[in-house]
Amino acid sequence: MKKYLMLINGEWLEGDRFFPVRNPNNDDLIGTVPEASKADVDRAIESAQKAFGVMAEIPAHQRSDILLKTSQLIKEKAKELAETIASESAKAWKFASGEVARAAETFRFAAEEAKQIYGETIPMDASPTGVGRVGFYLRFPLGVIGAITPFNFPLNLVAHKVAPALAAGNTVVLKPASATPLSSLKLGEILMSAGLPPGALNIVMGPGSTVGEWLVTDPRPRMITFTGSPPVGAAIRDRVGMKKITLELGSNSAVILDEGTDPTGVIPRLLVGAFANAGQVCISIQRIYVHQKIAKEFTDKFIKGVKGLKVGDPLEKDTDVGPMIDEGEAKRAEDWLREALNQGAEILVGGKRKGTIFEPTVVTHVKPDMKIMCVEVFAPIVSIIPFTDFDDALDQVDASVYGLQAGIYTKDISKAFKAVKRLNVGGVIINDYPTYRVDHMPYGGVKLSGMGREGLKYAIEEMTEIKFVCFNLT
Repeated sequence: MKKYLMLINGEWLEGDRFFPVRNPNNDDLIGTVPEASKADVDRAIESAQKAFGVMAEIPAHQRSDILLKTSQLIKEKAKELAETIASESAKAWKFASGEVARAAETFRFAAEEAKQIYGETIPMDASPTGVGRVGFYLRFPLGVIGAITPFNFPLNLVAHKVAPALAAGNTVVLKPASATPLSSLKLGEILMSAGLPPGALNIVMGPGSTVGEWLVTDPRPRMITFTGSPPVGAAIRDRVGMKKITLELGSNSAVILDEGTDPTGVIPRLLVGAFANAGQVCISIQRIYVHQKIAKEFTDKFIKGVKGLKVGDPLEKDTDVGPMIDEGEAKRAEDWLREALNQGAEILVGGKRKGTIFEPTVVTHVKPDMKIMCVEVFAPIVSIIPFTDFDDALDQVDASVYGLQAGIYTKDISKAFKAVKRLNVGGVIINDYPTYRVDHMPYGGVKLSGMGREGLKYAIEEMTEIKFVCFNLT
């Protein structure tokens, strides 16, 4: 067990109080971290504010070098970081290792984008009053960025906020999830080793009701970037005042399997999409709409695949599904499932809970208003819904308060484009699952799934502001 410290102005500091970080798999104490006080948060913001004058003046190539060095160090420390992720979040080793690789790639993309923050010329003489004038705009960093991150990707979702902010010349005050702060602290060590100036990244831990609230309502940060639940995101939106804001929230992501889809070919992807990280992924598959012509074959083979998944210790290299983040969340999922069963749903496989372990579960005979269908379940529970008409399946997918990503398997190009046009989501993934993401693509949602976009280029656009310049040459 290690005592960790918070990072303020390039120094690792203790706090007045510490809280434990435990392994969800066995409840072992794996570390303690300081709970930031109001004074600590004030110092972190002040440090970031002062460091902004330094970061904004660092040439793009030097910021790029720091980010590229960070990417290289993440690769060098891949085993240690994967162990940390698997221990604090209970993510299965194979997916923890994948997250580390993605974080390294995220910083590499950020290093590339740091050198490509372009402005644009404006054809002023398009207006009679603009004749004789030359206009253009440049992008400038905002200043202090407040970043609040979740437990389910404790390294890469932090990278998606910190890396673009630094690439653009901003500074950051980061509040990671209290359940999984250790990956963030290790990333802080790496960034300092890579040459990041003191104060450019500050890391403070504690509850959202205190540390998060202080960060959101303080007038000095120019932007808040948050990943988490829609209710918390809505509360933050209502309290940020005149700050910019990016919200990456939840979903009940769906996939459609049209007639002609080969069930054998898609099942390996759908097993990962539904059950990786115990379903605790914003774009985890929650609803599978399958054409009646292939429904029985798909369902039989999918259930066989679920039964073949290994559930257990996330540190074992062949584990497919580890525990949920805590027993309270596992009990909530159990309650929602029991409620659905009372309303007529039927379990095809799984459904049992032991402590934080929730078996991969497949449900049928569901209704649209069941919680496991219409609310983000964030657990290893997926529902199968047969359909006969593709348009009706699109309507069912779109009849959701969320709109993050959807997956469509079809051999009909016209149906693919119909889905692209009709589905009100941030991303439509054709012939793959809705859980697909690479780290440089624009990523984000509509409706209760949030606002703004992540992905390095697009996050940098959110984290900069345009300054227009006009020369009168007459």
